[in-house]
Amino acid sequence: MGEFDLLAKVRERLPRPGPRVSVGSGDDAAVTLPEGATATSVDALVDGVHFRREWATPTQIGRKALATALSDLAAMGAESGEAYVVLGAPADLGEAECLELVDGILALAAETRTTLAGGDVTRAPALTLAVTVVGHAGTPEQLVRRGGARPGDALVLTGEIGGAAAGLLLLERPELAKTISAPSAERLRARQIEPLPRLAEGRALAGAGARSMIDLSDGLGGDAAHLAAAAGSGIRIDATALPLQEGVAAVASAAGLDPLQLAASGGEDYELLAALPPQRLDEATAKVEEAGGVALTRVGEVVAGSGVEIRLRGGGLLPPAGFDQLRRCPDSRKSAAP
Repeated sequence: MGEFDLLAKVRERLPRPGPRVSVGSGDDAAVTLPEGATATSVDALVDGVHFRREWATPTQIGRKALATALSDLAAMGAESGEAYVVLGAPADLGEAECLELVDGILALAAETRTTLAGGDVTRAPALTLAVTVVGHAGTPEQLVRRGGARPGDALVLTGEIGGAAAGLLLLERPELAKTISAPSAERLRARQIEPLPRLAEGRALAGAGARSMIDLSDGLGGDAAHLAAAAGSGIRIDATALPLQEGVAAVASAAGLDPLQLAASGGEDYELLAALPPQRLDEATAKVEEAGGVALTRVGEVVAGSGVEIRLRGGGLLPPAGFDQLRRCPDSRKSAAP
């Protein structure tokens, strides 16, 4: 497999660039013609940390690489625009697998109206994908940052959580699948292998007045702490209100883990956690359901003070743990590394 031959085959697969792209892949740099405000984010996936090649097809790995990057744009309430991908290919990755990776990226790009505008290919000791994404909004004020929450705001969560962490448990310990139905087990594994960015839901929340927002890549506890720190306020979460995906409780219990702890500390659900004025809650709920077909659940509130409290029934507290790639927090289920 030669680098230039591979790049030529990749370019043959690329669709027509989006309206903001004047010069796309094939030149020394892409040229874009953005209007309004742009949001740019960089994400990376590494074999043995964020996925394992024995668990996922190249197509699934490519989809996940783009999805996790686009999730950051969703958390800003941005419209997806362009993506740039660097592929680090190990020696045992053949040309066909590389092209399957690209096909996975392009499939999600088409679904999200994202233009793959450029990238690079290099040799690497492990399969690595580094993805830069650019999102757009009419004005900077339309983009939602982490730090705008105020005491009294409602804390809301899209969709359901815990699925990716439970899916990882099933991949690591297949015998746990006996505790739930086959369709539920498949949905949990898919949540880990093929996450979806909540782009439409992010724009809906932004339009409904969300003051701060973050995607749950590192776990509810850890990501809520980021919102609290950015806002200079405290966050209080009702653990009994957390919407757990079907099968999470059974899988966690079979593994000897507390279901709520697994759901609150496990990463990679890529749902959106947002704070907004309580009087906008009904509007936000309707817009999110219309945009993505998922529920919006009120799970807590922003309070004066600092830090995160996850309150259990009876007055106990759940540790607000999250995933730290460098510290490798033991409470996390995000890492796919052995």
